[in-house]
Amino acid sequence: MTDDMPAAGDVESRIDTSVPHSARIWNYWLGGKDNYEADRKAGDAYREVFPGIDLLARASRGFLVRSVRYLAGEAGIRQFLDLGTGLPTADNTHQVAQRVAPECRIVYVDHDPLVLAHARALLTSTPEGATDYIDADLRQPDTILAQAARTLDLDRPVALVLSGTLGHIPDYDEARSIVRRMLEALPSGSHLSLNDGADTYPAANEAQENYNNSGAIPYVLRPVEQIAGFFEGLDLVDPGLVPCPRWRPEQEPTGNPAEEVNYGAVGRKP
Repeated sequence: MTDDMPAAGDVESRIDTSVPHSARIWNYWLGGKDNYEADRKAGDAYREVFPGIDLLARASRGFLVRSVRYLAGEAGIRQFLDLGTGLPTADNTHQVAQRVAPECRIVYVDHDPLVLAHARALLTSTPEGATDYIDADLRQPDTILAQAARTLDLDRPVALVLSGTLGHIPDYDEARSIVRRMLEALPSGSHLSLNDGADTYPAANEAQENYNNSGAIPYVLRPVEQIAGFFEGLDLVDPGLVPCPRWRPEQEPTGNPAEEVNYGAVGRKP
């Protein structure tokens, strides 16, 4: 844990429980307890229009787990930089990676005060590895890189993880520039694990539009071609960019289209 971690009281004073927040709504859909009435109401309203949202949330989480397991296992990555951490649930990045290789080092990045309030519980690690947390905005890649270097050796391969995060950057060019800047600072052999929402399912598009008009921080569902653009210059790991349940599944996907709104891939920097 870094010495500049804000005090718990300072963090809690920044939490606005009257406005729904995506991290807390996502926690609600995954069956977590770290949410408030405004989040549950927004989550229920979303579910009324798009009943498959719980399936989608689990599919996205499943992709994160499988991709991190691949990176720490077959790809041999020992360093992870997880941008847009979200609230801790089961099988967080550090837990998955350190089960495969206890010496893995993980840095989480988020700027949500409720996530920050839980960072002390999240910041656990095996004795052989390390886990740290950075309070920074996704739009501050240079700040993130400078602080991550306290825990990670940026001269060695790093897995950059963006799980359901870039939809919060409405401008596509800005979102691509963030990914590009982060990858430019990482050496050959680094990887990108990314999954995000696609505009492929009308009910999900309608539910997301209603949510974005609610006063909460908006999230953009993008064409699959734009999600593919985040991997420009990388070598995609088989099976490439696919709906999350179809990326190296451990069981046969159900075929429910609600599960296939989120697309994910893993790419390696040459």
